[in-house]
Amino acid sequence: MVFSGLTFLFYFFPLFFFVYFLLPKSLKNYGLLIGSIVFYAWGAPKFVFVLLLSTVIDYYIVRKLYQSDKPNKKKWLTTSITLNLGLLIYFKYANFFVDNVNVALQSLSIGTIPLPEILLPIGISFYTFQTLTYSIDIYRGDNKPLKSVTDYVLYIMMFPQLIAGPIVRFGEIASQITHRPFSNKQVVEGFIRFCIGLAKKVLIANTLAITADKIFALPPNEWTSTIAWLGILLYTFQIYFDFAGYSDMAIGMGKMLGFTFPENFDSPYTSISITEFWRKWHITLGSFMRDYLYKPLGGNRNGTFLTYRNLIIVFLLSGLWHGASWNFVLWGVFHGFFLVVERFTGLAKSTAFRSPRVVLTFVIVVLGWVVFRIEHTTDALVFYKSLFQFNGTMPIYIYRKKLLFVLALAVLFSFISMTGIGKKWQNHFYNQSYSVKSLVTYFSLAVILFTLSVASLSTGSFNPFIYFRF
Repeated sequence: MVFSGLTFLFYFFPLFFFVYFLLPKSLKNYGLLIGSIVFYAWGAPKFVFVLLLSTVIDYYIVRKLYQSDKPNKKKWLTTSITLNLGLLIYFKYANFFVDNVNVALQSLSIGTIPLPEILLPIGISFYTFQTLTYSIDIYRGDNKPLKSVTDYVLYIMMFPQLIAGPIVRFGEIASQITHRPFSNKQVVEGFIRFCIGLAKKVLIANTLAITADKIFALPPNEWTSTIAWLGILLYTFQIYFDFAGYSDMAIGMGKMLGFTFPENFDSPYTSISITEFWRKWHITLGSFMRDYLYKPLGGNRNGTFLTYRNLIIVFLLSGLWHGASWNFVLWGVFHGFFLVVERFTGLAKSTAFRSPRVVLTFVIVVLGWVVFRIEHTTDALVFYKSLFQFNGTMPIYIYRKKLLFVLALAVLFSFISMTGIGKKWQNHFYNQSYSVKSLVTYFSLAVILFTLSVASLSTGSFNPFIYFRF
């Protein structure tokens, strides 16, 4: 069940929110917890008990960590990290590891290792990162553990952000779990944000995805230069509006429930460097990697060589986090390479020549999406070659008015913050400092967007979600 599905929009969430709205404050957490368990069980009934059991066990492990003296704290931290990373490694990477070992064994004419296909639980990567922030923050003394095991299970399994983020650190939400405001104004503001995200996903990302998928499904020998550039540009905007739209929906629902989730995107395609891009794209992942991996590795404190090494390690693992496949590893290394180059040349801190650098950074990001989108390296190389052959005519589907219109909207909304008016509108939107008049205006717009999105969903079954499997 995804947020942009009709089942969620007309059955699950309305029924859940009606009950949640009527519950007294003392029972809202229990209502949200039950709703979250039902939501997860709906999509992954085989894994919900694994998730619940591991979460409860981890809660008591971290309690022991908090109560232990200093020499034993590290032991309990190691136990917690081993439990949570162990689940991630087993479910997400066991097949990848065994497949690669079998390739090596076959090359040596040795028998392969049998392994039954392991299904990937939805949201396992986001689940793991949130459990890690809890145990590590308690170990560091940044926060105290939650007093109730049900509150901890709620923090981990809260359905608006469980499946695909944003990654909500424990310190960002600890106080909200036990005490949070809840008002009609918040509900309206959250609904507005949800509808904007729904429109990004359904009206823009889905429309672009139809043609993008057709192009990437073509035999590699049919990728002319014009088709290849069209395909990767469509995918570039598809993945942004798909993931950013989902984040908006999660943030909006969180606000409707009384929570404030962190922002996850900030017009990333307007970045003047890859360094800035990663401060604006999937912000919660970037900050997690910085604070829980890059800095513990030494960050930039131990000289130039080790700084570059740490950057490459972080982005190699960031790529692998996105998927158990070598193309994701290559994508991570690709970005890590440019981060090292920018730090070496000083471009990471320079703000000169802003406009041409936005164009250059955008092209680099677009080229990176090729290896992210195409799993097999040989096909990716053919696609790269096609991009720079500069041959072929424009395919007939680009002349469809709807596709051209939606692509134009995608470009406009991706770069509108580069203008003064666009930046002002964006700040106003994200700060949500709505007057009564603007609230009515935005609510009316939200209803229109919701209606258009539902109409689009009702007339077609194409509703993919790229980050659902991550």
